[in-house]
Amino acid sequence: MAFGSRKGGPRSPISTRRPSGYAFVHSRAGVLVVLLGLVGCSRVGTEPSFASGPRAPLEPRPDDPIAAALVQPVRPFEEVRGLWVVRSTMTSAREVREMVESADAAGFNTILVQIRGRADAFYDSRLEPRAESVTDGLGFDPLGDAIREAHARGIAVHAWVNTHLVWSSGALPRSPQHLVNAHPEWLAVPEALGRALYTADADAAGYEQRLLQYARDNSGTVEGLYSSPSHPEVKEHVYNVWMDLTDRYDLDGIHFDYVRFPSGDFDYSSGALHRFRAWVSPRLPAARRRALDVAAIEDPYGFVDALPGEWDEFRRMHITDLVRRIYRGVKARRPRMVVSAAVFANQDDAFRNRYQDWPSWLEEGILDVAVPMAYTVDNDRFQRFIHAGREAAGPRARLWAGIGAYLDTENGTLEKIDLARSEGAGGIILFSYDWAVTDGSHTGGLTILERIGRAKFGLRDPF
Repeated sequence: MAFGSRKGGPRSPISTRRPSGYAFVHSRAGVLVVLLGLVGCSRVGTEPSFASGPRAPLEPRPDDPIAAALVQPVRPFEEVRGLWVVRSTMTSAREVREMVESADAAGFNTILVQIRGRADAFYDSRLEPRAESVTDGLGFDPLGDAIREAHARGIAVHAWVNTHLVWSSGALPRSPQHLVNAHPEWLAVPEALGRALYTADADAAGYEQRLLQYARDNSGTVEGLYSSPSHPEVKEHVYNVWMDLTDRYDLDGIHFDYVRFPSGDFDYSSGALHRFRAWVSPRLPAARRRALDVAAIEDPYGFVDALPGEWDEFRRMHITDLVRRIYRGVKARRPRMVVSAAVFANQDDAFRNRYQDWPSWLEEGILDVAVPMAYTVDNDRFQRFIHAGREAAGPRARLWAGIGAYLDTENGTLEKIDLARSEGAGGIILFSYDWAVTDGSHTGGLTILERIGRAKFGLRDPF
């Protein structure tokens, strides 16, 4: 396919410099009395890196829009009882308020709110465009409202950040500042298109459309457009997004999602292929390197096809490097903030096909809590996932069980809560709030969320 000139003029850059005018927020101690006391060691075999103590007095600027969200330390938790809250609930102040009220009444003590769904912002970001689906006006800050409402009720708030999934497979983003439009060269490329796009100009009209069409044609294996994990500007931008959130919001935790490749079929972008060649060449015997240099003249996949083990190592390395850098950046600013990640429950699949080596992150001490997405209706399979996760995590609070309530029966979900507890998981996270409040809500009966709360957590307020 021939690519013409990109319409609409030059790309709008996304700033990767740290913005000025930050409202630096004092660390929260209260939420982590148990979370961090339970998490125990940030590195296996060493002393805990978390300290408890009184919360420092907060003196925000009078004009700081985040100040209203800073209320009080949340209560400590013997068991984390959490909900993933999808961004569709974060579009209006009314929905945010009702979500927090419902979670509180059902006995949940932690919400993981999706505030970066597709490289867009459900908060007052200085780095990425406001999400198109936010319906309330510019004075509405979805994350700020969630923090204010939740902390007033003693509920912990974790910012759920989609890391490398940057757009779905529908129409392209409207904002010229969105990274898909501003930096198409940042996008990951599937193996099936890598040769065809190797010499293509990413700025040419039609480039992203080919990637979108691939995602549409392969929706069972890829959710949309991903950013290139090895691209240095991608890594810098994602890091800055996390630090912006850490510096400006009184969060109890921050939560990785999609911190992985979609599959082994990615990233065959020209930039990634060049970076791999530069990384691996010094590690090869001279004769081997010269032979591959010749092969690469004819085929841009010359190095990756000849060195599949090194190619996998390279991709895995870049995912881990980002986790490590972000973890250290968060802890330098907010030592008591919990850094967690939603991870593939099947550790072999995570390692081999997603390049997500989360057990090593726990062992190295660059992740506080792993949340295996043990999404299955099979109780035995669920229990095996959680058991293996506990073995990898060590202390109980370093593992929260992710339960796919959306694909299970109500009884199946209740049984999995019991199984997670029997395996010693330090917490339970249900996917998702948005699904659990729909069932029964139009018939006058209790929703699944309410019924789960009544059965397992104890309702604090009558509905």
